Amino acid sequence: MFINKKSVVVVASALVLSTAVSAERWDVATGFPEGNFQTQNVYYFGEQLEELTGGAITLQVHSGMSLYRQPEIKQAVATGQIPMGEILLSAYGNEDPFFEADSIPFLASGYDEAWELYQVQRPFVEERLERQGVKLLYSVAWPGTGFYTTYPVDDISDLSGERMRAYNSATSRLAEHLGATPTTVEQVEAPQAFSTGVISAMITSPVTGVNTQSWDFIDYFTDLSAWHNKNFVIMNLRTFNSLDEETQQAILTAAERAEKRGWEESRKAAKSAVETLAEHGMQVNEPSEQLMEDFRAIGTLMIEEWLDRAGSDGQALVDAMNSD
Repeated sequence: MFINKKSVVVVASALVLSTAVSAERWDVATGFPEGNFQTQNVYYFGEQLEELTGGAITLQVHSGMSLYRQPEIKQAVATGQIPMGEILLSAYGNEDPFFEADSIPFLASGYDEAWELYQVQRPFVEERLERQGVKLLYSVAWPGTGFYTTYPVDDISDLSGERMRAYNSATSRLAEHLGATPTTVEQVEAPQAFSTGVISAMITSPVTGVNTQSWDFIDYFTDLSAWHNKNFVIMNLRTFNSLDEETQQAILTAAERAEKRGWEESRKAAKSAVETLAEHGMQVNEPSEQLMEDFRAIGTLMIEEWLDRAGSDGQALVDAMNSD
């Protein structure tokens, strides 16, 4: 019997979307480990949603890329293969420069500036995601970034020639400015990538260092807090719009609660993670004046490069961030 595979895929996708609208249990995909504070905050979101809907909606969280690989999650949500997902939005910077605004060094440094950037960035991001069939529910910042190396880093020349982990287009360009070779590696793959020599350095949050047990393959962490990437929890827009107003409001209220809790947990996780790195024998260093000077110069250059791609909307964002 002849089977039209294309028709089967279309029908299957439609059935998944239809089921998602009425189902009591919705799949949520995330690329981050089970114990990560971001993943745990998705569980909290699910608990709030279940409470607010009287148990009508529950979430099944699939962590650690167990359902979809990290780069595939946004498309899976947009096409209705799953109703919800958690993504690192900056990983999609090649689609739109606004998706990577929070990965530009020193555009927003520290939690207060990261929150300010989010308030400015969100309307632009919401508009762009909705054009792709995606509803933004909430966002939570990661702790500030730092360098992981097998030796102390005093200035940027120390990083020249390294094979540096990249997880979005901004970190790829940063590696190039540092004279390093950018190599795309997802968080959960970092330990193997180090052990096999695929990468020899990375710049990421202290929480990522703990999640990957970086003390097994790295000796130094230099805390720059140059930017705060953000995770975004998203939903299929058509699914959201198909729900009654009361259920929509329950989702938005649960999202608001999860966002507030998530930012608080991020601050706690940052402090705890740095302490954990030190407890496991890693040398935790403050950046030298020279390194900060070098890095800020690269940050200024990358903001200018970003503005070339982001146009008038990008200029409006940067002007808003500099208005104080």
